[in-house]
Amino acid sequence: MFQVIRSTNRLMRLEERRFADLKLREREHLQEWLAHTPEALGEELLIIQKEFDGFADTRERLDLLARILHECS
Repeated sequence: MFQVIRSTNRLMRLEERRFADLKLREREHLQEWLAHTPEALGEELLIIQKEFDGFADTRERLDLLARILHECS
């Protein structure tokens, strides 16, 4: 990932960081950010439920269950 430096019209490579290095956690941080700002995923989404586990015959769980609001044609 790069940062745009407008004053010099250049790109600067950003240091690669892991969530764990920044003390960020999937459920506590990333999942909540996306639940509150689903457009960060690039589509207009309606978050229906967090931690959805209503599947028959499986113990699978979705972190976020969402529906696309507008299909692009």
